[in-house]
Amino acid sequence: MIKERLQKAINDQITAEMWSSQLYLQMSYFLKLQGWDGYARWLREHSGEEREHAVRMADYLCDRGGFVKLQMIDVVPEGWGSIQEIFGHALSHEKHVSKMINKVVTLAREEEDYATENFFRTFVDEQVEEEESAREMITTFEAVEGNKYGMYMIDKELATRVYNVPSPLAAE
Repeated sequence: MIKERLQKAINDQITAEMWSSQLYLQMSYFLKLQGWDGYARWLREHSGEEREHAVRMADYLCDRGGFVKLQMIDVVPEGWGSIQEIFGHALSHEKHVSKMINKVVTLAREEEDYATENFFRTFVDEQVEEEESAREMITTFEAVEGNKYGMYMIDKELATRVYNVPSPLAAE
């Protein structure tokens, strides 16, 4: 059984993952409204990844005999400036999530819960990928800075990209 302090931290992380999912979905619809379907699709896919993380964490908690407590999700921002600002915000957010996950790993280590530490290390690795993905988008924008056609072409490429995001229900 997972100790109460660690169980609370995992439940808080589940809530944070759900908030992240909502944030990216909101960003997606903000860009879709402006006609940027490719950028919107990229963010929608990332929204699904965040939800999938929350489901995996909740399943893990149940598997370990812990109680999953789905908490209220705070309201996410509704508007941003440029596409570049959105992805800059996404990178900052991913860095914040990385710190949160590191705290869960640290707590698991303190509690000598090596199974939880091991389980969350997969999310540590995923956060490296998440940060790099957002950073890559920002670098791409910098390469076409001021070029509307370049931004248009990136959007079209993202709209046709094949994403490989597993369904959170696929494991059932």
